[in-house]
Amino acid sequence: MDEIERIKQLKKEKNAIILAHNYQRGDVQDIADFVGDSFGLSQKAASHTASVIVFCGVDFMAESAAILSPKKTVLMPELLAQCPMAAMITPELLRKEKGKYPDAAVVCYVNTPASVKAESDICCTSANAIKVVNSLAEDEIIFVPDKNLALYVAAHTNKKIIPWNGYCPTHHLILPGDILLEKEEHPEAEVLVHPECRPDVVALADKVLSTEGMLKYAGISNSREFIIGTEVGLLHRLRKENPEKTFIPATPYAVCPNMKMNTLQSIIRSLERNEHVIKVPEDIRAKAKVALDRMLEVGRGD
Repeated sequence: MDEIERIKQLKKEKNAIILAHNYQRGDVQDIADFVGDSFGLSQKAASHTASVIVFCGVDFMAESAAILSPKKTVLMPELLAQCPMAAMITPELLRKEKGKYPDAAVVCYVNTPASVKAESDICCTSANAIKVVNSLAEDEIIFVPDKNLALYVAAHTNKKIIPWNGYCPTHHLILPGDILLEKEEHPEAEVLVHPECRPDVVALADKVLSTEGMLKYAGISNSREFIIGTEVGLLHRLRKENPEKTFIPATPYAVCPNMKMNTLQSIIRSLERNEHVIKVPEDIRAKAKVALDRMLEVGRGD
C-alpha cells in the first residue's frame, strides 16, 4: 500500500481530518482535507465532525486547534516544528511589558503560544490586525510579537503602537533588492507581499495581503504575473488554483524549515501511534479563547 492510500485508510479508521498550512510541502497540501491559514484551519476543524485533528503546521497552530476543539484529539506529526517568532515572546516577558504601559491594551498576533494569548486582551491575524487595533477604545497598544506587522498596523492607525522586537526569520530574509531584481525581470508583474515582511519590502508592494488574501486576489486580478513575497510553500496552491498565471517567488530562499518538517511519513506515524497529542491546560485555554473570541467579534478584515 502506498503512503497516500495508507493515510486515507488511517483517516477512516480514526475519524480524522488533516489540516495543512499554506506553507507546507506540496504533497502534504495535496493529501490534506483543508489547506489554509492557521486560524482559519482551526475554525474549520472545530466545526467538523472528525474526532481527531492532524495539524501539519507549527506548534502555535496545533494549540489554536486545541483551544477551539477541547474535546477532540489534536495531533502534531512533528513536535520539533516550532515557530521561531512565536518563541520570541513569553507570558513572563509580556507581563513585564504590561507593567511598563499599564494603560495599554495588548494585541497579540495568532502566531503566539496559548499562554501568551491568555495574557492578551485580543488576538489578531495578519488579515484583520488593522481592524482589531482600530476597534479598541485604548489609545496605546502593545503589539506582540511581530514588529514588522506592528509597524504595518502603525501606518494605518492613529493609535500609539508599542511593538515587540520579534519577527519571522523567513519573511525577514526577503529584501528590497529581491523585489527590485524580480521586477526588472518581470516589469508587468504585480507584487504581493505579506505584512510580516520588512517595512522597506512592504513599501515596494502593490498589495499587502495575508496568505488567504493573496490566494483570493490572485484569482480575481487581471494580471498574468505575480511576484510573491512570502514563504515559498504558498506558490504550490497559487499555481494549482491559477494554472494560467505565473507566480514568481520574491526569493527562492524564503523557506521555513520548521514548516517543511511535516511529511507523508510523519502523518502516517502520527495517526498510527496517536502522536504527538497537543493539550492546552484548561485555565490557559479559557483565557486564550476569550482573546480569540474578541477577535472574531471584530471580524476577518480581508
